Amino acid sequence: MLSRLMRGLLLGQILIGALLGWLLAWQTGATLWLVAVMALALPLIGVLLVIITIALLSRAPGANSRWLRSLLFEYAAMLRASVWQLPWASIAQVAMPVPGATMRTPVLLVHGYLCNHRVWDAMAHQLQSAGHPVMQIDLEPVFAPIDSYAPQVEQAVLELCHQTGATKVALIGHSMGGVVIRAWMRAFGTTRVDRVITLGTPHAGTQIARRTRTPNGQQMVWRSAWLQELERSESPQTRALMRIALTPQDHIVFPQREQVLPGVPVTVFDGLGHLELCRNRAVIAWVLQQLDDPVVPA
Repeated sequence: MLSRLMRGLLLGQILIGALLGWLLAWQTGATLWLVAVMALALPLIGVLLVIITIALLSRAPGANSRWLRSLLFEYAAMLRASVWQLPWASIAQVAMPVPGATMRTPVLLVHGYLCNHRVWDAMAHQLQSAGHPVMQIDLEPVFAPIDSYAPQVEQAVLELCHQTGATKVALIGHSMGGVVIRAWMRAFGTTRVDRVITLGTPHAGTQIARRTRTPNGQQMVWRSAWLQELERSESPQTRALMRIALTPQDHIVFPQREQVLPGVPVTVFDGLGHLELCRNRAVIAWVLQQLDDPVVPA
């Protein structure tokens, strides 16, 4: 569903850009190459305006040059996702490790709000190369309540266990995907959980969602009742399975440093944007390390 929506949005931008280019060429007598230039430029300009707007809204006091660095790289990441990845997603399958690699813990990747499994391209490749069977889930419908995604995660976990013969899996969630995993653990327990890693997840909610009208968006509003109830439902044993990564330059989830949970270790990656957390080399190396480290019981 999301990929069709993204394709339609991209096509609409290209057509509008081409129309504007044709009108400019007709009015000024410029070459018709202006049509192609405008058709390609409008999607680039649209993403740029979005990233600048959300970056200014989320800019923390005292932001330094790393904020500017994160802005530039987040623009590249958002452009890659909105033009090359999200619109062209197909059905995700379990990817087994490359031949010769030592079999490690199976991993389920859970994407965030207004995304699909293609945001995990870089992460999935590195996990697979390191010996982890990888499954990526697409959460549908796009604007459903977060609790409605829990049965989809349960089905994916069962399928991953069935195909690999494992009794436990690791779950990695980006953005909303992290709270989806927590909602799944509340509904189905932690029997099949090896560990949970969240990247840029709005554990305390995000102020960018204040004006949203979608069910899942409202649940992620800053300090929402749903998030507070989810936090109260978790035991120390559940928290012992979790690890959190965040960035002070997150353009989507802010206040950035408030996205923590009692008893859960937090790792801060300075100078990264929200989508970059899915593909940055340092983050991927950290994820691989967390998957290998033993979980200390609560």
